[in-house]
Amino acid sequence: MRVLIISDTHRKHKNLETVLERERPLDMVIHLGDAEGCEDYIAALVECPLEIVSGNSDFFSSLPPEMIIQVGKYKVLITHGHYYYVNTGIEDIKKEAEGRGCDIVMFGHTHRPLIDYGKNVIALNPGSLSYPRQEGKRPSYIMMETDSKGDAHFRIEYL
Repeated sequence: MRVLIISDTHRKHKNLETVLERERPLDMVIHLGDAEGCEDYIAALVECPLEIVSGNSDFFSSLPPEMIIQVGKYKVLITHGHYYYVNTGIEDIKKEAEGRGCDIVMFGHTHRPLIDYGKNVIALNPGSLSYPRQEGKRPSYIMMETDSKGDAHFRIEYL
């Protein structure tokens, strides 16, 4: 299974189009918020199942603020992250995911990519395809791939 994890596209889709060209075929795309009303456009663009939540810039959105989804054998909490104060640390969001019985939590908001293999929960942030804030400021995303045993492997990719 190949899953593209993105966040914080903020109505700028050229980099998303480039990533899709690079990474297809995909089994699923997960968007962690701040699509700013472009969820239908993104859904048509990705040509596979899309899971998407609202972010702090998704004003008047009918998207859910978070969801628990199944990705392969993993129970995953997807959220934008701003309700868990992820700009100041990820302990709260990891505790929330663990409390809900999740194996993985995926979030955005910080515009900085992260893969954190915690004791009980894996925390993932793909960064931003539009407005990266990490050193070097390169647009980023995460690819999740499962092997023949169903075990997930993650890698941060940059444009």
